[in-house]
Amino acid sequence: MRCEVVAVGTELLLGQIVDTNSSWIGEQLALIGIDSLYQVKVGDNFGRMEATIRQALERSEAVICCGGLGPTQDDITRDVIAKIMGVEMVRNDAIADHIRDIFEGRGRPMPENNLRQADVPAGAATIEQMPGTAPGLVCPVGDKVIYAVPGVPHEMREMMEGTVLDDLRRRAGETSVIRSRVIRTWGYGESAIAETLADQVDNLDETGHATIAFQASGIEGIKVRVTAKAVDVATAEAIITAEVDLIRERLGDHIFGYDDETMESVVLGMLRSQNLTFAAGESLTGGFLSMRLTALDPKLEIFKGAVISPAGDGDGEDGAIAAARAARDAIGADIGIAVIGPQDPDAHPPGTVFAAVAMADGDHAKTVSLPGVLSRMRGYAVITLLDLLRKRLA
Repeated sequence: MRCEVVAVGTELLLGQIVDTNSSWIGEQLALIGIDSLYQVKVGDNFGRMEATIRQALERSEAVICCGGLGPTQDDITRDVIAKIMGVEMVRNDAIADHIRDIFEGRGRPMPENNLRQADVPAGAATIEQMPGTAPGLVCPVGDKVIYAVPGVPHEMREMMEGTVLDDLRRRAGETSVIRSRVIRTWGYGESAIAETLADQVDNLDETGHATIAFQASGIEGIKVRVTAKAVDVATAEAIITAEVDLIRERLGDHIFGYDDETMESVVLGMLRSQNLTFAAGESLTGGFLSMRLTALDPKLEIFKGAVISPAGDGDGEDGAIAAARAARDAIGADIGIAVIGPQDPDAHPPGTVFAAVAMADGDHAKTVSLPGVLSRMRGYAVITLLDLLRKRLA
């Protein structure tokens, strides 16, 4: 079964909003075995939207329209779908009451134009999940189907996971299950990982038991995705576990986590389990490390804070150790970490930085060369520093 994704919104074409919805939807479709051969974007224009969705229906058995379900005049996805279905719009009183209840629950009067969101093409079903004021739609077009979901990411995902994906599997007659696990790595290049795992990938290509794919993700490291399709969940998980075990043997401590884990979530978890706290010197990273850590530790229970100031007179790895000690002692944490740039950048290769961890059992430092302009270097420096701490904790 083929399913096309149509992202609606002029703001997507102007680059004012990045279309992350289509990539997420495409990933979910792949996981349930639905082919998605096209993803398109179209502005808020009735004629172009109609032509785009009709073309998608010609190429695929299902179309997911994302966006254009709001209350304003340019939110016309419902109207376009109604024309394609050849039906009139019908006011859904239950949806209208639900929208009123949402506004009343927020203590706000409901603008009358929000009732446009309760207008549904005749014959369309509304999606049960409705976290916002925009109802999702399941719209039959002959033996094909159009799904309409909001452009707000968390609303879209709730509807996709709650209704759309299951409905697509039912229509496709899919009885097998597909499961994936993502292995998160740092400090090992994509080509090096691919070379290390080459014979394993080749073997899977021959047997068809599973697939291995690689994704370079900037400061999030290299992701290795293992996917298996089987008759049931237990079988798929067993296949994945066997392959992940082989990968773990080969990549060793380059692996820092799995699936949705991040470097900071892993490090915070390790520190919490060891009942340790830490502080940071952020002369180079300028608060970027604190921003990422406090998103997961907002009460500063593990990450006690940072000193954002010049690194001092020290240079090289010794200077980084001094900065890590200073942050630890100033804030009163168990561990200090810091990353600094060289006092004389011309004396070192471009991108050279010095990372250090000051712990009770000793100090540890590392010299690395990081790519890009300062903003990118800061991101890579944060993860490099946290990875150094992770390895020392392990």
